[in-house]
Amino acid sequence: MSPPASGRLADAYDLVIFDLDGVIYLSDSAVPGAVDAVQRLHDQGRAIAYATNNASRRAAEVADLLRGLGVPAEAEEVLTSAAAAARRLADRLESGARVLVVGAEALRQEVFDCGLTPVSSADDNPVAVVQGYGRDVGWVILAEAALAVRAGAIWIATNTDRTLPSPRGALPGNGSLVAVLRTALDREPDEVIGKPEAVLFEEAVKREAAGRPLVVGDRLDTDIEGAVRAKLDSLLVLTGVSQPRDLVAAAPERRPTYVAKDLAGLFDDVETLAITGEGTGWQVTDGRLDGHGDSMAALRTICAAAWAGTDVTGISGATDEATAVLRELGL
Repeated sequence: MSPPASGRLADAYDLVIFDLDGVIYLSDSAVPGAVDAVQRLHDQGRAIAYATNNASRRAAEVADLLRGLGVPAEAEEVLTSAAAAARRLADRLESGARVLVVGAEALRQEVFDCGLTPVSSADDNPVAVVQGYGRDVGWVILAEAALAVRAGAIWIATNTDRTLPSPRGALPGNGSLVAVLRTALDREPDEVIGKPEAVLFEEAVKREAAGRPLVVGDRLDTDIEGAVRAKLDSLLVLTGVSQPRDLVAAAPERRPTYVAKDLAGLFDDVETLAITGEGTGWQVTDGRLDGHGDSMAALRTICAAAWAGTDVTGISGATDEATAVLRELGL
């Protein structure tokens, strides 16, 4: 999808699909500025969807959490990897089939509501294992899952996010728990449902019959790569997992269309958010940053140079201002 040439970013799209952890909230606290940004979109009548890899809450619970933070949200706007994984299993299995659930109660309930039978032991002869994030997931249920997969059960992961953002820093995510089984079984899951797969984005676009959707996320390896796979424009915000150093080094399949410090960027002009080395007030020459302007403009310039093949390893500032900006960006 070709990005618009000018105008406010939010005005150029008919649907905004938000990731949640690291974009709207960190754990159970709103990211600064997120509530106001989403409210502005609602006030303008903009279609919104929330797409999360976190399988520990159901859509209604997510909507309740968002409203509790002051974010306008309805269950119908929320898409979770737990629900998508349960639907995928229901499509593949006979009604009532036993599924060993590794994860939170929300995932177990999604499996049940899809007409399948959730179980907790390999002795129940499950035909599938579905694995999602849950705070209480431990050795006992992981051992049962390993036994079930070895016995021939299908193994589906809701997502493989290695970490979860939190106010205290990055915490182990479902991908870290999947890695336990991957190591024990010496194999990959049969299928991964959540981002960077395009399933959640495709469902959001279908629900709204959107012609020009924008994905907003904090992770290059899930949100942004998923948007690239789905051929959708994307905005990376630096309020969660991925940071400037990650963005500069991003492979082509993980490069966003735009980057902003936070969700306030949705109301900035497209030209100031696009990742380009032109008109930013900054230049990269012979491994040195020179010019004048804010740090985000400098970051876009450095990314444009790196993505065009310039070696920015060990980039330095040509002036005190440039050096200060590089320090602010962690570069």
